[in-house]
Amino acid sequence: METIQINTAIEDHYNRPGLFEDITERLKWQGISPESVTRSNIAGVDEFHLRGAEVSKEIAEEAQVNGAKVLDIGCGIGGPARMLADEHNCTVTGIDMSSEFIRTAEKLSAMVGLETKTEFIYGDALELPFEDKSFDAVWTQHVQMNIEDKERFYSEAARVMKSGGKLIYHDIFRNGENDAYYPVPWANDAAISFLQTISNKDRILNELGFKRVKTTDQTEKAVQFLNNLFVKISENGLPKLGLNVLIGASTVEKLRNVHRSLIEKKIVLQSGIYQKNN
Repeated sequence: METIQINTAIEDHYNRPGLFEDITERLKWQGISPESVTRSNIAGVDEFHLRGAEVSKEIAEEAQVNGAKVLDIGCGIGGPARMLADEHNCTVTGIDMSSEFIRTAEKLSAMVGLETKTEFIYGDALELPFEDKSFDAVWTQHVQMNIEDKERFYSEAARVMKSGGKLIYHDIFRNGENDAYYPVPWANDAAISFLQTISNKDRILNELGFKRVKTTDQTEKAVQFLNNLFVKISENGLPKLGLNVLIGASTVEKLRNVHRSLIEKKIVLQSGIYQKNN
């Protein structure tokens, strides 16, 4: 599959027409008017990755990014960007190749009063529309799995990062030659899934002049997160405002495949902080 076809397939995979309006309607079902929405009201849906807002807060604290100018690559609908802006006084630019995610991110930031500290741009992670050394930190969660050209992905992140800047990530990796069970939230099949190993990521970052500050195996915590989620779903059904809004009707099947893949060590979850030395 050619690059243009892959990009189109990825955008189609994540496309949720009328997403902002759907979220607004679901808030109303809970008795929350658009004029009174807070970040906590939308926390269940606005962080599209395993462990949600909890892990974002953890890695933000570890990275010590207070007051930083941050680029969030693959920002989704903007949950981490708003958290960084609100809790760490960051100025955050988010970029994503889903136009509907970008539209929704902009509207949600305006809804919670963070439109002046966050901006969202529709664009390609492999052709970042920013000058060299523009950001203090680059943040990315559950994005590179959909990107085949890992060298270009990390080199673009390095290019727009200031010397001494930090790369902060939270990602899923394959374990050796293994692959995930499909479908999963980021791909219905292997055609748009490009899982790499941790060792390949380490190699690329070392070659780009990054120094490892800290890495954390998040696999077991992710398994427990999913265990707890499945219990809640079995007792109460899908949440009114959760990842199911972004994933759709196949939410449980896709999350169970992630769960099984993690348990069988086909995939692993790692967060990390690297510092750019040049």
